Amino acid sequence: MSYLETIILSIVQGIAEWLPVSSEGLSVLIMLNLFGKDISSALSYAIFLHLGTALAVLIRFRDEFLRMLHGSDMLKIVIVSTISTAVVAIPLLSFIEFQSGKVVNVFIGVLLILTGIILRLPKSGYRRIEQINLSDMIMLGLAQGFAILPGISRSGTTISFLLLRKIDEEDALKISFIISVPAVIGAIFFRGVPSELDFNAGAIIVVITCLFGYLTMEALLRFARDVDFSKFCITFGIIAIVLTVFTL
Repeated sequence: MSYLETIILSIVQGIAEWLPVSSEGLSVLIMLNLFGKDISSALSYAIFLHLGTALAVLIRFRDEFLRMLHGSDMLKIVIVSTISTAVVAIPLLSFIEFQSGKVVNVFIGVLLILTGIILRLPKSGYRRIEQINLSDMIMLGLAQGFAILPGISRSGTTISFLLLRKIDEEDALKISFIISVPAVIGAIFFRGVPSELDFNAGAIIVVITCLFGYLTMEALLRFARDVDFSKFCITFGIIAIVLTVFTL
């Protein structure tokens, strides 16, 4: 992959990670249809792209992560949800890797539509972090695990789940971001760094995604609250399916 392609993907990830539109799905679609990558390589790159935005989350919520070192309600949520995420994500990753590019294109389109439907569900919250119980934590992890599939928005799914469970919106946003960090690290450990990715390209990815991610996080979160991204996901999903079907 050229440095220009690497920079484009890094910018897409740094911006799209905070929006409920599946940054992984967008990255995989770009790599399959524009950059000529195979599905296994595209998945590895899409997962690695999350390392920079995970670093941005660590910087943004550094005080919360420091409190977790001494034990907290958030630490329990992170541990339980991460274990549940792994239970679902590992077999799903293995499944999607063995599908053809055409199948994955349609699959991503269907999952984008599903993400749009999830985003349209009525939600409101009032429960705080300390009121989250064990079953909430387990189901949150399972929801995040399904978001390993390109096309399912991780942030959109986890935030929607928490709001459906009546968790306060501010707490839901914070929890969704924080639990993403161990999930990203675990996914990269499981998949490994893309074999063709050299040190310079890897450094470019981490620096650009972290920089764009940190600078755009607050603004895009405010923007996401005012925009109906469900229509975007559904429309983009339909386009992906139609284009794939007519090129079979």
